[in-house]
Amino acid sequence: MSGLLLGQVLLRFEGDPTDIVSDLSAITLTPEPYLWVGSDETTTIERLSPLRGASAGEVASQVWGNHHAFAIADLLDWPTDTEIDCEGFDYDQHYLWVVGSHSSKRQKPKGKNPKKDMERLATVVTEPSRYLLARLPLWAGDLQRRCAHPEGGKPDLTAACLPGWEQPGSLLDVLAADVHLQAFLNPAIASKENGFDLEGIAVRGDRVFLGLRGPVLRGWAIVLDCTVEETAPGTLGLTQLGKMRYHKHFLNLNGLGVRDLCFDGDDLLILAGPTMDLVGMMQLFRLKDALTLTGDTIAAQGEGRLEWVFDFPWRSQGDKAEGMTLFPHLDPHRQQETSLLVVYDSPLPERLPHEKAILADVFATTCDRQIGSLENSAQKRKRIPR
Repeated sequence: MSGLLLGQVLLRFEGDPTDIVSDLSAITLTPEPYLWVGSDETTTIERLSPLRGASAGEVASQVWGNHHAFAIADLLDWPTDTEIDCEGFDYDQHYLWVVGSHSSKRQKPKGKNPKKDMERLATVVTEPSRYLLARLPLWAGDLQRRCAHPEGGKPDLTAACLPGWEQPGSLLDVLAADVHLQAFLNPAIASKENGFDLEGIAVRGDRVFLGLRGPVLRGWAIVLDCTVEETAPGTLGLTQLGKMRYHKHFLNLNGLGVRDLCFDGDDLLILAGPTMDLVGMMQLFRLKDALTLTGDTIAAQGEGRLEWVFDFPWRSQGDKAEGMTLFPHLDPHRQQETSLLVVYDSPLPERLPHEKAILADVFATTCDRQIGSLENSAQKRKRIPR
């Protein structure tokens, strides 16, 4: 059953946003309200605010703009000579968290010279900028390196990140001897070939969940569960949890890998899609009471912990669901309810009303509501005017 599409919102950008609108990969909503959007082809984080369709004190808006870009290089001492391959955002306790893919990539054929195309297919590239896991202070709508804590009497908010590529204490360094993952950490195994590939982050306090698009092991996807602390000024580390510094949750997502994560209360919503470089089925799952999980776990559907929610509309030509965030209900009479805002990579032409804007979809977070009237059906097909 496809998800109940409640409507759409228009995201408008400035400058030359080609690499943004065609490659959206991360989004989260913060209380101000702002939407924070990421692309896997840039070295910036994009901020949008509501333009119209929302009254005072009401977040739900049909158009978001006032685009402002924050350069990662201004916030962290981090290599940004190539894209950070941003794959997930979350917000908690005045910090915006961001994660890169931590993956290598195989070069794509260009379709001009067969010999060169075959050479490109033999070339796997590792870019240190992609191995990012960081928290960035967010106050009064701005990302900063350091600022006073808004609640007063508490330590300053400071930007910090895990050590990067090939450094002790990096995520891959911690995972190097993992019995399930070590074989897939070889950079010769590219991300979209079931290699190691992070897509999605969900944070509560010092607890960080990281979703793996790959590897998927015999149809089982993996979510890493870590506790993070600041070990030195500007440096994060993974806290020791018994013998390990992380736990693994194995999930039966119908053979799919994780594309994004976000919390809905204490439940973890999981956007799942193909691990390989395929256009295929995209589904939403709910991992109930995720914060109560302890140690390594394994969950199949039908056992009470993990449940399928709905299928995203499937389009063979594009529209790959890549990022999601909870979003206020578009119906002003149902303000107590939330919905799910979803952005897409490889968007279809009808999702691009003009070169600097893209339409995102808003879905109900459950599939148990019935579309029982023509009015609801019309709402499902609604489009924003140009």
